[in-house]
Amino acid sequence: MSPRIFTLPLLLIFALLAGCGRDDPQAELEAAVQQLQDNLEAKQTSTVLDQLHPEFRAQQQFDRDWAKRTMLLLFMRHKNVKVIALSKSSRIDPIYRDKGYSEAQVALTGAEGLIPDSAGHYSVKLEWWSDDDEWQLARLSWE
Repeated sequence: MSPRIFTLPLLLIFALLAGCGRDDPQAELEAAVQQLQDNLEAKQTSTVLDQLHPEFRAQQQFDRDWAKRTMLLLFMRHKNVKVIALSKSSRIDPIYRDKGYSEAQVALTGAEGLIPDSAGHYSVKLEWWSDDDEWQLARLSWE
């Protein structure tokens, strides 16, 4: 049997699967949240900054430059950084489909070795804006 017979159906299946994933804004939002957590733990400042919307604001006053400085300080101070989501939920705005919201209870730890030497518990709220089918973090607040 010719390999061509199997190639076309496989390509069609992969195309359908890829297409299905792109049509689910909820899944894409949750993936963006997970990607942010992973990028922070990997200490990838530039990748985190790529996830921030150009109009990003934290606590209604801090901008992208503040986020960059804060990450650099945190990453220099701690060899290991962990973001532990104790609980999290995300939803798409029912009226403005290009806005999404996430809420989480987060433990943020920093360590020089295996044992954390600093830790904090935060209740965080994130507002995401979809630009060109990509979710970017626009607003961040915490308590």
